[in-house]
Amino acid sequence: MQFDSFSDFIAMGGYGFYVWLSFGTCALILLGILFSSLRDKKQILASVEQQIARETRIKNSKQEQTS
Repeated sequence: MQFDSFSDFIAMGGYGFYVWLSFGTCALILLGILFSSLRDKKQILASVEQQIARETRIKNSKQEQTS
């Protein structure tokens, strides 16, 4: 599809509001998924670090008890 001017491009033949609203909604959803994934990754890594520290403390405690 070819447009004569930038304003025609924005108007999208009278459907611009719906087209740009759908693009904006899609962009917001994708950004939400991205930020949610990054937050979840941070929480999972912190949880793994806590679990490793806990296992290390348990292992050290058992070694001290047997010595």
